[in-house]
Amino acid sequence: MLSARFASIKCVPRLKTWRGLLCLHTTSSSSIDKTRQHLRELLRETAQSVAVVTSFLPTTESNNSQCSQPPNLPAYHGATLSSFSSIALDPLPLVAFSLRVPSRMASALRARADKNKALNAAHLVINVLSAAQPHLAEWFARPDLHPRPFEDSEVQWTLSGDGLPVLSGALGALSCSLVGTSLPLADLRWLGRELIPAEVAEVQQVTGDGGLASELFIARVLRVERVPPAASDGNGEELRTLPLLYHRRQYATVCDLAKS
Repeated sequence: MLSARFASIKCVPRLKTWRGLLCLHTTSSSSIDKTRQHLRELLRETAQSVAVVTSFLPTTESNNSQCSQPPNLPAYHGATLSSFSSIALDPLPLVAFSLRVPSRMASALRARADKNKALNAAHLVINVLSAAQPHLAEWFARPDLHPRPFEDSEVQWTLSGDGLPVLSGALGALSCSLVGTSLPLADLRWLGRELIPAEVAEVQQVTGDGGLASELFIARVLRVERVPPAASDGNGEELRTLPLLYHRRQYATVCDLAKS
């Protein structure tokens, strides 16, 4: 079964520069739409690591859901991250990621952070996926198709010392504490800067009916968890120690470049 999952994984060393980059410049007259398009094209050529954030659902939501767990027991939730990065090691190790809003995961993290504001409180786990786990990235990215992935026998997981889900076989897992409230990325006026009319129009379009905005979450890494290995049928063993990447709209991993 695992071999079918690995079929789409490709290696992404790039010896030649992308010539299209030469035309990816903007001028003062460039529209926001054109800048967004150019940035999307550039980022498509870069490889992004893939991670899944896991946490609890708020108690009221978990008890009202159709989850098979008994009432008053925690219900777990996870979401694939399209952006995740380490942003500092000193004086504190910090990571950052963004989530689309509205979303259940964004609401769950805000609720957990509001409930426990202690600096050493674990609010979430970031599971950095291995190249053997593109199926997990898909499942946690599609709650419409997989509304309760933690109840699926194909999803192997354990609990951290704080009771948060750790995905078995992940390349690594970080127990984290949110350092503060999430930051809205649709409207940057909270930074104290004035928006030009074109930017105001963009904000109104994104935050209006049907718009999709994002929020930035910054978290302190409390510890790197010990990740248990996933059960294996012997296929794709070499992929279990390589990172899962997203490159050119498909999953990939890395390999060494040939020496010149």
